[in-house]
Amino acid sequence: MKPALQFRLHQQLTLTPQLQQAIRLLQLSQLELEAELRQIAESNPLLEFAEEVEDDESLDSAAESEYSNSETTAVASGSENDNDEIGDWADGGGVAEAPIDFSSSVSSGSGSRGDDDFEPQNAAPETLQQHLLWQLNLVSFNPRQHLIATVLIDALNGAGYLAEGLESVLAALPADLNATLEEVDAVRRQLQGFDPAGVGSLDLRDCLRVQLEQFDPDTPQRELALRIVDTELELLARNDIARLARRLRANEDDIAAASVLIRSLDPRPGAALDATPVEYVAPDVYALRDGGRWRVSLNPDAQPRLGLNQHYCGLIAQARGEDASWMRGQLQEARWLIKSLESRAETLLKVADAIVRRQSAFLDYGPEAMHPLVLREVAEEVGMHESTISRVTTRKYMHTPRGTFELKYFFSSGVSTEDGGSASATAIQAMLRKLIDAEDTRKPLSDLAIAEQLQRKGIQVARRTVAKYREGLRIPTSNERQRAS
Repeated sequence: MKPALQFRLHQQLTLTPQLQQAIRLLQLSQLELEAELRQIAESNPLLEFAEEVEDDESLDSAAESEYSNSETTAVASGSENDNDEIGDWADGGGVAEAPIDFSSSVSSGSGSRGDDDFEPQNAAPETLQQHLLWQLNLVSFNPRQHLIATVLIDALNGAGYLAEGLESVLAALPADLNATLEEVDAVRRQLQGFDPAGVGSLDLRDCLRVQLEQFDPDTPQRELALRIVDTELELLARNDIARLARRLRANEDDIAAASVLIRSLDPRPGAALDATPVEYVAPDVYALRDGGRWRVSLNPDAQPRLGLNQHYCGLIAQARGEDASWMRGQLQEARWLIKSLESRAETLLKVADAIVRRQSAFLDYGPEAMHPLVLREVAEEVGMHESTISRVTTRKYMHTPRGTFELKYFFSSGVSTEDGGSASATAIQAMLRKLIDAEDTRKPLSDLAIAEQLQRKGIQVARRTVAKYREGLRIPTSNERQRAS
């Protein structure tokens, strides 16, 4: 067995359940953490959520005495590797008795919701399928057509297309219906006239054609637009007006007008009714300049307000037998969870602070000043394992004056420079975009020309590396940029 694999297996076997829980909490995003804590709180009566959590110093003394004398008081101590893995979360081996309150750890952030505020009660959005089924009940389809249309509507994807084709719809129909592919396609064509126009299309060309056909025949350049969609859609995507004019033997002004008409169409007609909820990113930490230096603080609204239920804690001393043993176990689990959440917050703050110290130039001057940074460097600075840094920086976000970024954004590999230093990939991409934004659109810079300009600035980068960065930024080639000018 390889040493690395053997070490990981040994680590998994030696980690206590509490340590495993703490490690798991590190890799959860805000939404996932909230959902998991709600589920845990439902099964553990010793836990409760509160808008404002008070200190738990007033825990019933009899309950505390009863609990302290039990054998569950002892904290299971892990190895040194275990403590490194979760970021020194068990300082001194004690169990946290106070509920989490992060309100004093941040100088910025929105206030908590007032008790008198109403929870928004928005109606569930109408789905594309519901919208089409409502229209289906208003048309005069016979029972066969109605059944076929129902299966077609159910097969639509979020964009409104039949991505799996007509054959899959035919296979989903009852065998005793004896439907044919032509019959299914005939119903599909009628479905394409529903609102939004173009739903039920097989591909983009089909979708655009249906929408163009719904225009009045006297619409200027309608027929030319249909010809472009049928035969030259690829050239349209490149906006190569001159070649389109030669291919279709038409005036460039007419081609340009037809292109405007086509671009006014909706290539994803079902997307407007997509019921997928929008998830907004809320920062986990803030980076703000204070007194001439950058400081990091937790977002209190992003931290769960979880504490011990005082009523159930007070009942522990009165419980006897199995009930007492069960409640003490629940109290210990609750305290372990609260301690793990404290560790998660402390580790997140420690890692974010290390990132900001190393990337302060980015915060001051922008992406071109981003330094190369790898997980190992931050891990060595904060005294944790690289895997811990990876967990902490995944789906955790930092708000800065330059925007909100995932913590992983601040990590990038380096490229050598002439003076023996290095420049980060992020900085090079920012320079590349700046060069392209300033280029002469009649003579766009090739990848080789961009590489030569970067080399004159002391950055040793090959043409293929420039091409890779350009593609990553979704910037077209020089030929395509010239056509689009």
